[in-house]
Amino acid sequence: MATKKTTAKKVAKKVEATDLNNAVYSIAGKEVSKISLPETIWGLPWNADLVHQVVTGMQSNARTGLADSRGRADVSGGGKKPWQQKGTGRARHGSSRSPIWKGGGVTHGPLAEKNYAKKINKKTRAKALFVALSQKLRDGKVLFVDSLDLKAIKTKDAMSALVNLAKVEGFKTLNTKKDNNVFLIVPKKTDATAKSFRNIFHVTLEDVRNLNPVDVLNYRYLVVAAPEESNKVLETKLAK
Repeated sequence: MATKKTTAKKVAKKVEATDLNNAVYSIAGKEVSKISLPETIWGLPWNADLVHQVVTGMQSNARTGLADSRGRADVSGGGKKPWQQKGTGRARHGSSRSPIWKGGGVTHGPLAEKNYAKKINKKTRAKALFVALSQKLRDGKVLFVDSLDLKAIKTKDAMSALVNLAKVEGFKTLNTKKDNNVFLIVPKKTDATAKSFRNIFHVTLEDVRNLNPVDVLNYRYLVVAAPEESNKVLETKLAK
């Protein structure tokens, strides 16, 4: 009796719905309001292929050629024929700059002028950024703050703000990791805020207009200041 072949059904992974209603906190760690986030930025499903394409492209664009070798035209010496063509019993040579000589040039060696640049479409880059932000929000690693503006240039005040934000539920490890732990996103950097946070080793402060998928994935937590204003800046990336 013939048996029917059974094929395993592919079960699509269910994407968890993103809660787009989030609390906004003050730098004292107290909840001050609520915000409804735009789905086009914070509610997109994960797309690993898209993010990988953009991130590897950006890393390649940031790469500079350091390895450099000198060919036979670049090394010194070799202006005179080492010995006469015939009569010595030795192999014939025309120059000591030949690659087979010690101190000679390198054949097909690496050159610093090599270009590693890759083209990334603006809309593709923006979509990858929003996909990464959406996943970060689903993972509970995004904290919204009404403002990060400090009155004076004081690292003590900046550190105090981070200690207070670490008291928010789900962010107790905000100050535990030494490297790439907190990425602060502000609509526009002020002198006091930038200089106050720059001496804290596990924190990086950047304008929201410069936000990219590499930064989102490299840091454990994202702290978004003035979320309504920041979202307006992010929305302009879709229009470009």
